[in-house]
Amino acid sequence: MAQTLRTITLPAGDKTILITKPLVLRRIFISVRALADQDKWYQSKLSFGDPSFTSFFVLNGPGKYFEARGEGIFQGDIWGLNASTVSLQYTMTEILI
Repeated sequence: MAQTLRTITLPAGDKTILITKPLVLRRIFISVRALADQDKWYQSKLSFGDPSFTSFFVLNGPGKYFEARGEGIFQGDIWGLNASTVSLQYTMTEILI
């Protein structure tokens, strides 16, 4: 079992891979959180294996987080896009078995 923790700052309008595809182990838990004021509306997008963001999950409002657990969760790269007008800090966690 392995746990990965990562924190990055993403400038407004930028995108990057937040969590890379596991090469040997299988992912059983992922969490992505945008660290920002709860009373402010900052929008971020998560895309599962699609850097063009044609299909995405939106993080906004007071609950700026995504979490998944279990055997059947996505195993590829997870992309993040800061769609707000300010730099945001993101923290990611994954557990692999």
